[in-house]
Amino acid sequence: MNLVLPKLNGYEAIGNSVYNILKSNITGLHLKPGDRISEKEISELLDVSRTPVREAFINLSREGLVYVLPQRGTYISRINLEHVEESRFVRESLELAVLELAVEVLTEEDLDELEMCVNEQELSLQKGSYEEMMCLDQRFHQMIFEKSNKSMSWKLIEEISTHYRMTRFLSLMGNISWSKAIEQHMEILQALKLRNSDLAKLTFKQHVRNLVIDQNEIRAKYPDYFM
Repeated sequence: MNLVLPKLNGYEAIGNSVYNILKSNITGLHLKPGDRISEKEISELLDVSRTPVREAFINLSREGLVYVLPQRGTYISRINLEHVEESRFVRESLELAVLELAVEVLTEEDLDELEMCVNEQELSLQKGSYEEMMCLDQRFHQMIFEKSNKSMSWKLIEEISTHYRMTRFLSLMGNISWSKAIEQHMEILQALKLRNSDLAKLTFKQHVRNLVIDQNEIRAKYPDYFM
């Protein structure tokens, strides 16, 4: 099992730590769609009892990230493109509203932090680190929500976007849209600096819909990962 195992967070409940580790490995495709996972093996790898692992499996099942086949075991769910599309729809609707607010409330310091994030993305592109790029991609959008005082809205997006994130991750793994994503982040940032909500929203629409365009190529490249 190709599991990335960070140290358990001593400041949160063991069950939450196990859940977060497993979810990160699923969305980061260290645990691949269709893979079988077992309570026993994961409890041994993480050096915890099977109870928090079982609880994590239940929560992941509720999110559609794992499923159980009776008498056979627990498996990582394959990507559901209907889920991808619906989460894209929700994300687009919320982020367009937040961008309209962001042009009014973001400070110069906030904009500088966003620019630093884009610069870090360019460095990750040079290194070929798609995992780091994915984190920075998420961070850019999360910062816009948080600095617009809409953290709960971002949390909602995170909760429903796991299949979207997995598809996005595959597009980065395949080098389908790295440069384009960074370029569009910079264009969104420039629109925010100009306090031009219409331009920011137009660029974001193109940005989030790139994934729809990429889907056929992604699915052809990783057919076993999709339902």
